[in-house]
Amino acid sequence: MLPTLILGSTSPFRRELLHRLGVEFETARPVVDESRLEGEPADQLVARLAEKKARAVVDAHPGALIIGSDQVAVIDDEILGKPGNRDNAIAQLLRASGKVVTFHTGLCLLNSNSGVAQVVVEPFRVHFRPLEREQVERYVDKEEPFGCAGSFKSEGLGISLFTRMDGDDPNALIGLPLIRLVQMLEKEGVKIP
Repeated sequence: MLPTLILGSTSPFRRELLHRLGVEFETARPVVDESRLEGEPADQLVARLAEKKARAVVDAHPGALIIGSDQVAVIDDEILGKPGNRDNAIAQLLRASGKVVTFHTGLCLLNSNSGVAQVVVEPFRVHFRPLEREQVERYVDKEEPFGCAGSFKSEGLGISLFTRMDGDDPNALIGLPLIRLVQMLEKEGVKIP
């Protein structure tokens, strides 16, 4: 019998991505302090938080495989947060105009029986085309990407803001690197497909 699979996230984007694998899973809301430690690089931050999110729900799910994930966007060595509102989204996108934004997505698969965690960080780079304020305002008003790091939805109209994207797994950009997750699950005996 396969262990229960738990997605330690309430993100609708991560839930939708995990559904693509055709596996049954439950979701759990991890309650963790997501503050960055002083001087902590982006890749170490998302690795730490992905594992912390998985471990935050372990007591409620004995015998389960628990997925934790975290993501940040980085531009010019500065971590971008979720914009939260229209003005911040416009400012983030104007700052990204003509530049490369790197997304670091931390992924953890925790075996709650053994306590062993597999943790990886999957980078993905988005190359923005030069953008004019009017373009950015039209985009933000149409998609309202206020809860998205980097202020865009690549799975929607956000794709129109880019010249290209680089990375091993385009799902990482949305928040859950499925290629790496499949490899981790196989190490735990879960075969997909």
